[in-house]
Amino acid sequence: MATGVRRVGWGLVWIVAILCLAVTIVPRFLDRIYYRGVAGDHFDGARFFNPDGDDTSAPPGGSRSGFLWRQATGSDGRPAWPTQVLVTPARPPELLPATTRPARNPAQTPLRVTWVGHASALIQTPGLNILTDPVWSERAGPFGFGPKRVAAPGIALDDLPKIDLILISHNHYDHLDLSTLKRLYDRDRPAIVTAHGNDAILRSAGMQATALDWRQAERVGGATVHVVRNHHWSSRWFVDRNRALWSAFVVELPGGNLFFAGDTGMGDGKWVEEARALGPIRLALIPIGAFRFQPGQMASGAHIGPVDALDVFRRLGASHGMAIHWGTFRLSYEGYTTPPKLLSAAKACAGVTDRRFGAVLIGRPVDIAPMSAPAAASFDRNAILRCLDGPPGSGLR
Repeated sequence: MATGVRRVGWGLVWIVAILCLAVTIVPRFLDRIYYRGVAGDHFDGARFFNPDGDDTSAPPGGSRSGFLWRQATGSDGRPAWPTQVLVTPARPPELLPATTRPARNPAQTPLRVTWVGHASALIQTPGLNILTDPVWSERAGPFGFGPKRVAAPGIALDDLPKIDLILISHNHYDHLDLSTLKRLYDRDRPAIVTAHGNDAILRSAGMQATALDWRQAERVGGATVHVVRNHHWSSRWFVDRNRALWSAFVVELPGGNLFFAGDTGMGDGKWVEEARALGPIRLALIPIGAFRFQPGQMASGAHIGPVDALDVFRRLGASHGMAIHWGTFRLSYEGYTTPPKLLSAAKACAGVTDRRFGAVLIGRPVDIAPMSAPAAASFDRNAILRCLDGPPGSGLR
């Protein structure tokens, strides 16, 4: 009996010792050095940072672990989401019917975009098929865990045309999906452009990518791809926070530039002007979802909401805009249709009557009209927020 007790006692001692050792070793094991370089205005020699200040506070109501527990259990009073949304997938052509030869007038160059879901979009223009942050997996997370998609991809992966260029904004699982990328890479060998550090993650899976810093550019298939600043953060694990850089993109195209915001908060907002300075923007892909982490919140430090997205569109001077990063994975507390409804309400409060920036259906191809002069609209954020407190925004949780 005494021997058995001693064995149990020693067993418990070993378990405690192993757990203590794991607490020490596992974080270091999960940490990754994705990039080595000289310290600068957004890299301290080990980790990247937002030069306009980081949003590092814990989510409302407690610690990050508490926040994750409430997200996992649904014990946060958030609005219900559908478990599945009807999607009619598109079957895009290898090349657009009107793009077998370049347009005589570059301004008339065809441009078609199909929102696949979340931050994934297929952009087609003569001789170039572009994918942004391609994620076809059922869950956005490691080892089959993470938020489950409620809307199927707007294009089946096997129905995609040959992809020439992939843009990867950062390394969060809902934006950098290795299984999807590997299938596309093995099939098409596309050029992949991303920001510093993310290329190391791709190399670990047998893929090559061009990694650039903010304000650097790469020529791909007749187009110039600029990596530009936005305001976000990065992590594949809790301990590798900001080891890789995040970014937006501007792609110079014959009929006007493409802007892809990636995943971003507003920060100081100067990144918007930096993107605009690279030339007239024909189409801007701007996120509007995952912004609410407490009742009534209109933006978080790392995610703009519909109101700020409208401001970004206006300040970009873009001819056309498409709202992305909503209605696919449940990442925050707003209702499923809140982002597009709130965007429509914000436009009404701002007196914006045109349809040049709005939400579209997943899987519906949209032909983008040629460049036009940006609308001369004033923007008073506080006035819009006051307006949204009234009937236009009532009931939008």
